[in-house]
Amino acid sequence: MSASTSSTPSQGPTRPALVLASLIAVAAVANLGLAVANVALPSIGAHFDSSQTALNLIAVGYSLGLAASVLYFGAVGDRYGRKLLLALGMILTIPADCLAAWAPSTGVLVGARILGGLAAGMAYPTTLALITALWSGPARTRAIALWAATGGAISSLGPLCAGILLSHFWWGSVFLLTLPLAFIALAMAVLFVPGHVNETTDPVDNLGGVLSIVLVGALILAINFAPVPNETALTLSLFLIAAAALVAFLIRQRRARNPLYDLQTAARPTFWVAACAGLVVFGSLMGAMFIGQQFLQNVLGYSTVEAGAAILPAAVLMVLVAPRSAKLIERNGARLTLLAGYVFVLLGFLTMLLLWKEGIDYWKVALAYAFVGVGVGLAGTPASHSLTGSVPVSRVGMASGTADLQRDLGGAIMQSIFGALLTAGYAAAAGALVDASGKPITSSVQSELTKSFASAADTATRYPPSVQQQIVAGAKSAFLKGDQWAYLAGIVAVVLGAALVFFCFPKREEEQRLLASYAAGETHESVEPSAVPRLEPAT
Repeated sequence: MSASTSSTPSQGPTRPALVLASLIAVAAVANLGLAVANVALPSIGAHFDSSQTALNLIAVGYSLGLAASVLYFGAVGDRYGRKLLLALGMILTIPADCLAAWAPSTGVLVGARILGGLAAGMAYPTTLALITALWSGPARTRAIALWAATGGAISSLGPLCAGILLSHFWWGSVFLLTLPLAFIALAMAVLFVPGHVNETTDPVDNLGGVLSIVLVGALILAINFAPVPNETALTLSLFLIAAAALVAFLIRQRRARNPLYDLQTAARPTFWVAACAGLVVFGSLMGAMFIGQQFLQNVLGYSTVEAGAAILPAAVLMVLVAPRSAKLIERNGARLTLLAGYVFVLLGFLTMLLLWKEGIDYWKVALAYAFVGVGVGLAGTPASHSLTGSVPVSRVGMASGTADLQRDLGGAIMQSIFGALLTAGYAAAAGALVDASGKPITSSVQSELTKSFASAADTATRYPPSVQQQIVAGAKSAFLKGDQWAYLAGIVAVVLGAALVFFCFPKREEEQRLLASYAAGETHESVEPSAVPRLEPAT
């Protein structure tokens, strides 16, 4: 194993503020890339006359590329240099964003989004890996809290910035939003981030990396294509590919001398429960933003700027709450802190389900986003802290990759599930309204009306104003029925996640004992709680 002599986890890096700012700037590029597409979906749908499935793929494409690659690229960074991966990711972001901005078709746009996600997959996992390698103890907890809070806030602020651009420029301008930040982050990473810190000399499990990419990619695509008519064979094929890749991946990890994903470490309760808990929480944030942006613009008639600004309560509260979660971890442990976060996320989805109707006042929108913001702010830090505390520093790429999967795979799966349910619910409700109208409608027109809200609104423009109003009103009614399915899915996911944390995550004393034994390289029951270093609360 090689390690930097200029900085160690116990001492922290030289110029710690600049190093942490550089890592947060790199992470901000990935977080911003995740968020900017959602507010532009109605405009993209109108421009390309896109189906709801195509819009789902555009929204989830970035998460797909990022989620599929983070484990592999995290291991590559551990072996060949995390700083190198940071720089390569920022460099590749530039052409990916330009291709998305000027994409001539939805297919090219989806491809560009996936490419951007792969670029983020190079850079994003290394940010948390370097925080874990460079800091330890209370300093690490504070750094992770700031990293998590800033990332969540930027994800929420992205739609506002994108909305401002859309009010002046074309839909593709939103994908150029990350370019200035990518240049700044690249320069800061090159100048301030240490070159080599606690990196391993063990070979990378390339076969395991390829299998992980196939597994995640096939799974996300299968979920997206599940509600599409006449695509049953493709959906089943993708699910079978994902299942086969999962089996092959598990076999490979058990047999590889240096596995990509150490299954023995992953079986630790502070690791796998935290991973699942974070997946639900961060996936809920991305899913709420995905459905919410379409609801605000399609149903409430918000402008792109108004729809982007509507998310501000979530961004503000995430920034305010996340640093405080470190104090809760110290006083109550990660388990209770995670559960507190789940309560607020659940309240957010209940608010959406019960109060988000046509013509509602803004305070009902703000209340739902406020609940989600508090919940993610509370749960983000303990989820990431438990992951990084459960692995040795030389394998921190595995922990950081898993922490990224919480956001990326969670976001991709939840957006895919929400999008699939929205698609199915909208199509069913729109079809029922068409049948109930009793009017002669050709199959091609019915297909356009049931394809998506944007398609129905575009079709309405071909008819007299009185008919236009009926079509748009029917499309709004169908959308409101479809999004109810999505909110119910969010509630079910949150309840199941909370039950998992409640029954399976160790309580405070046991959690501290386990983390101390992992840090000491021991798993014996002889480690005393008194030997556990205390976490100092963030300031």
